[in-house]
Amino acid sequence: MSLKIAIGARVADRQVVVVEGRLDSISYHELDRQMTDVIEDPALETLVFDLAKLDYISSAGIRSVFRARKALAARGGRVLIVNPQAQVEKVFDIVKAVPVKEIFRSTEELDHYLDRIQKRIVNGEDD
Repeated sequence: MSLKIAIGARVADRQVVVVEGRLDSISYHELDRQMTDVIEDPALETLVFDLAKLDYISSAGIRSVFRARKALAARGGRVLIVNPQAQVEKVFDIVKAVPVKEIFRSTEELDHYLDRIQKRIVNGEDD
């Protein structure tokens, strides 16, 4: 299966990107190409990769995710992972490419986390 990428409409400071298929040494260039404008948007604070339909990720795919994390972190943003299949989550765990606290099993779990963060900011608490 080839790689399919769906970049959703940005809502406030959050962008969701759905990645489907295989993210490997052949397909990672396409993800990098499509993500260039997204990660360069200065208004973007949170980039969410929805990996529910990602069947496989190689080290080249991990580099693409890391590239996005590095770009957003440089300006105080973050990259979060939602809905990873077990085999993809295991790869992230093995290579420690994304901290465990930034991987969510469902969109609901992610939304709960983001709500909690926003409430802390409104209440003047540290994250």
